[in-house]
Amino acid sequence: MLYADTIAALATPPGVGGVGIIRVSGPQSLAIAQALIKPRRKGVWRSYQMRYGHVLDEHGQIVDEVLAVFFKGPRSFTGEDILEIHCHGGPLPLRRTLTLALAHGARLANPGEFSLRAFANGRIDLVQAEATLDVIEAQTNLGLSLALDQLGGGLSRDLRTLREQLMYPLAYVTALTDFPEDDVPSEELQQPLQQAQSLLSQLLAGADQGVVVREGARAALVGRPNAGKSSLMNALLRTERAIVTAIPGTTRDTLEETANLGGIPVVLIDTAGITETDDVVERIGVERSRAALSKADLVLLLIDGSQPLSPEDLAIAQLTHERPTIVIATKADLGQHADLTALTQTHPKLRGSIAISSQAGTGLDYLGTMVAEQLLGGLPLSDARLVTNPRHREALRRANAALEQAIQGLREGRPVDLIAIDLHEAIASLGEITGETVEHDLLNMIFSRFCIGK
Repeated sequence: MLYADTIAALATPPGVGGVGIIRVSGPQSLAIAQALIKPRRKGVWRSYQMRYGHVLDEHGQIVDEVLAVFFKGPRSFTGEDILEIHCHGGPLPLRRTLTLALAHGARLANPGEFSLRAFANGRIDLVQAEATLDVIEAQTNLGLSLALDQLGGGLSRDLRTLREQLMYPLAYVTALTDFPEDDVPSEELQQPLQQAQSLLSQLLAGADQGVVVREGARAALVGRPNAGKSSLMNALLRTERAIVTAIPGTTRDTLEETANLGGIPVVLIDTAGITETDDVVERIGVERSRAALSKADLVLLLIDGSQPLSPEDLAIAQLTHERPTIVIATKADLGQHADLTALTQTHPKLRGSIAISSQAGTGLDYLGTMVAEQLLGGLPLSDARLVTNPRHREALRRANAALEQAIQGLREGRPVDLIAIDLHEAIASLGEITGETVEHDLLNMIFSRFCIGK
């Protein structure tokens, strides 16, 4: 389906840069190119051929020196005719060029409207559309790799295979229901349904891992003052982000930054040292530390390993008992004098302990591995394709539940019309992922997250 109107927008981030791109999509794209741009060399506009020239205003005055390329639909990103104008990356030439495109028949695109048109015109499915945003927002190489796999249609192919495996059983039980008087040949359905469930289970097996890789997690660094929290944060970030001094209580508030730990984007929360204090500001910082601890997916409990374990350390450890926790003995370069036995043997959610030195860099790589494995449920990343989108995960869970109902119904000899309902629900849930059975409100919600120009 082709839209009747033409849209235009800035396709590169606003601000000053070397190059800025104006993107136009719709039936008026070629006419706008002919009206706006005077090529250096005469000739017709050919698809996929870059042309050099100038953008001219309504008075024939030069607005900018540009390169422009025309893509003839349907062999374009949106499936429509597309024009891209590569301007100098200053706000003024870009704004004037976009204004001229709008004056010649285009309207300003809504957020995500180019990708929405690509989906509506069958150039991409909904998985690939969402993967486009994931590629843009990827924070780690692993997250980027997974997004590119989905953008290339990896997950879509698995979902098509699943749908095909379910369509014949659905057609068969529907025939039994709609034509009971006909002699429909008997078919064995358990095996094809179990094959479909096997593939569905493989996709679900890595879904929780995939969501963590895509969305990241939060890890709170807690401990008493001067335990080395800020030093560790700086070491993991590889930059001097937090102020570090020998004075206890330097950190008065929570500080958040994202680090790549084992391929997972982890929001590290540097907290104020938890201690009893009469200082009003420091007391507020301690309260915020407790709040950050309660909301963290993982707690990194820091103990000054160069000193004996103190009652204050044990008291802080008590506060972490509700959260998965890794105990970190810091300052390993100064020698280890803290005996962590009393702490590690009694912690109900201990996920490991490690000695590190932020100053010397000792143990930091292994700590990153420990954090990643814990956030991934204690399991290494699967070799199977990972589902990274929470919406996809929930739809797969509904499909799996419906398929289990169908398989159980076959075993128990339930009426075939009930089995048909279960199979139809499973297929519809899969269709929600690719966009085959998606509602308009869901489309608006998904594409509204995109930036204008994409």
